[in-house]
Amino acid sequence: MRDSRPVVLMAVLYNESCKPHDPELERAWQRYKPDAAFGIANMHRAAFDETKRRHDFANRRWEELPDDRDLAIEAAAWHLHDLAAQLPAHRPGTYTKNELLALGYNTGSGNVLAFARGAHPGSQAQSYLDRLHANWAKAGKAISAQP
Repeated sequence: MRDSRPVVLMAVLYNESCKPHDPELERAWQRYKPDAAFGIANMHRAAFDETKRRHDFANRRWEELPDDRDLAIEAAAWHLHDLAAQLPAHRPGTYTKNELLALGYNTGSGNVLAFARGAHPGSQAQSYLDRLHANWAKAGKAISAQP
């Protein structure tokens, strides 16, 4: 079976591309909204800090995300990996593993188990899931085009 994680990551990146990713603009916005997300993966500080502790970029800072796309993608990939590790083997809910990963990425790692048990997402999370479905084919095409 083909590993779908790269496609999930790419679909999440497409979902997160809805805002401009200009480093100076992100920093200016962060002054007004301190809990804003940074980088092309639109990652919040709490998610970055939680993820970096377990991986080889522990010495990096969340504030670097706007300027370092590679770090942003690496952190997002590891965050999705860590979310997948939290999922129970048996899930009575109606969501696929990929949908659960995207919902967890969007709403926070604390919610992924609730969705796995069958909790329904709110309107914003459902919109995120709808965009994931809309971006899935494009993400798969982008990944399959890689050498």
